[in-house]
Amino acid sequence: MFNKQLVADHAQLIRTSIARLETLATLSWEEFAANPDNFAIAEHHLRRALQAVLDLGRHVVVKAGLGNPANYREIFDLLESGGVLEPEVVRRVRGMAGYRNRLVHDYARIEEKEMWDILRNDLGDVRLLLNRLLGYITKETASDCRSSATLS
Repeated sequence: MFNKQLVADHAQLIRTSIARLETLATLSWEEFAANPDNFAIAEHHLRRALQAVLDLGRHVVVKAGLGNPANYREIFDLLESGGVLEPEVVRRVRGMAGYRNRLVHDYARIEEKEMWDILRNDLGDVRLLLNRLLGYITKETASDCRSSATLS
């Protein structure tokens, strides 16, 4: 059902990026703004983490037979309607799709202060989404193993 290597690779990339972002989040605004590389590093790792978590969400949607999302926002709709994510989680993380698009297509308009605020206040949402997706994959994989064992 799920591609174990894809799941593992995406989860590791997300965790690595979040760890780097959390390090930057410990900086005061003055420290963050003093070195322009901090913004570039934060932008890079946030874009990678968001892209990977959205790709992982798409993988879950498709492999669980919940549909074929036409865009990033629809991934969240299908995860919610399929019972993978609770409505309150979807409300918290829905903006990730739009922010990923801003990082990729409207990057010139993202400001340092905005990035620093995200580092300080919103990284938990990326981790929450990753954990929920991995929890679902683990549960479904265990269920598939039990079903196969019973059929044998």
